[in-house]
Amino acid sequence: MMMSEQILDFYLTMPEHLKMTQGVSVIRPYGNTETQRVMKLFFEKYYLDKGPRGFLIGINPGRFGSGITGIGFTDAITLEKFCGIPNSLDKRTETSATFIFEVIEAYGGPEKFYRDFYITSVMPMGLLKDEKNYNYYDDKKTQKSLETFIHESMEKQLSFGAYRKDAICIGQGKNLQYLQNYNETHQLFDKIHTVPHPRWVMQYKRKEKSKHIDAYLKVFEEVLAKDINTY
Repeated sequence: MMMSEQILDFYLTMPEHLKMTQGVSVIRPYGNTETQRVMKLFFEKYYLDKGPRGFLIGINPGRFGSGITGIGFTDAITLEKFCGIPNSLDKRTETSATFIFEVIEAYGGPEKFYRDFYITSVMPMGLLKDEKNYNYYDDKKTQKSLETFIHESMEKQLSFGAYRKDAICIGQGKNLQYLQNYNETHQLFDKIHTVPHPRWVMQYKRKEKSKHIDAYLKVFEEVLAKDINTY
């Protein structure tokens, strides 16, 4: 089975409901017809092969980015501008998507990047609390309630075709801590690299943006240098 088929099956069969702690709700864009169309175009354009890829693992989708598009660290605008996928989705700029596509362009463009890497999240569906983005680790009860779902989702995605020596954590705080602890328990990867979260760069370090883009490129090079020769 092609990687695109596995990815689409994974996302489009996401449960409609998860048991959540009080006040926290799930963003599930996959029932939207236009989102489904865009996802199919995207994944068949870049993942119509059998892999493998290096995995970049974020936190969870945001309501203006992949919480609309269904595709990690994209928004409706970047999909049109950089991936050539016109769409009628809500055209809101998502800061993290803007930065990630600057990284992708610096790497050599979407075709080269997506041939080498796959972007996902620890929690593959977005979360909201008080109508604002919420992270899976923001409270211990939420994190605990999602552990089984996170584990099942991670195992299924790794089976698509993942380099197992190295993964890249997007974020250098609690997301990294969670992934490192998770990896110690389940022994998924030999090493987890880390890169700064795009939102942190754009909000606090925008003047040093080029330095952080270079940091991403350096990690990409390290991962591929070690992993690509093992497959």
